[in-house]
Amino acid sequence: MAKKGKRLAAVAETVDRSKSLDLSDAVKVIKDCPITKFDETVEVAVNLGVDPRHADQMVRGMVSLPNGTGKSTRVAVFAKGDKAAEAETAGADLVGAEDLAERVQAGEIAFDRCIATPDMMAVVGRLGKILGPRGLMPNPKMGTVTMNIAEAVQAAKGGQIEFRVEKAGIVHAGVGKLSFSEEALVENVSAFVDAIVKAKPSGAKGTYVKRIGLSSTMGPGVKVSIASVRP
Repeated sequence: MAKKGKRLAAVAETVDRSKSLDLSDAVKVIKDCPITKFDETVEVAVNLGVDPRHADQMVRGMVSLPNGTGKSTRVAVFAKGDKAAEAETAGADLVGAEDLAERVQAGEIAFDRCIATPDMMAVVGRLGKILGPRGLMPNPKMGTVTMNIAEAVQAAKGGQIEFRVEKAGIVHAGVGKLSFSEEALVENVSAFVDAIVKAKPSGAKGTYVKRIGLSSTMGPGVKVSIASVRP
C-alpha cells in the first residue's frame, strides 16, 4: 500500500488543488494522470448547500448518462406473467417473484438495480431491511416501481444512475471510465450536474451548488469551475 501512496502523492503534486478548472481542462488533467493499469472510474462529487436531515432539503433522482457508465449493470426484476417475459426480453439478469425474494433473503444479491411491478411490492416490501440499506429498494418516484418494465430495464442497462445526497450534503457518482473520450466525459459530467440542479429541493436556501470535484479511482481530485458546467 505504501508504494501506491507514493505514486499517488507524486501525481497529486502535479495538480494545483487551489485552482478551479474549466470542466474540459479538468477532464484533460484527470486523463493525463493515470497511475494504474486498469481502466479507472471517473468520479464526480458535488457539494450542495442543503441539510438532508430535513425532508424538504433531500436531493434524490435518476439521470441517464448520454455515454453510459462504462460498466455493466445487473438488473433484477420482480414480476409475473407477461411482465416477467417482458423483463427477460429487455435483458434483465434476474427475473422472478416469490422465488427471487427467497434468494434475496438467503443473501443472493447479485444485482445492481432492482425493479418491480406495482403488484409485486407486497413481496418486495418484506425485503426492505435487506434492499434498503444497499440502496436497492424499488421506488415509484425513481421509476423503479413501474408497469413499463422494458423501458426501465433498458434505461438501467443503458447508463441510467441514481443519485442521493449524503449526510454531509455531498452527491457523488461514477460518470464514466478513463478510456472514455474527453468529450464523452464532459457530456456525462454535465448531464449529472444538470440533473442535480433540476432536483433542487424547495427547502434549499442560499447557494445550492457550492463545489464540484472530479477524480479517478486512484487519482488526485481536481476542482471544477461551476460556471463551466452550468449552461
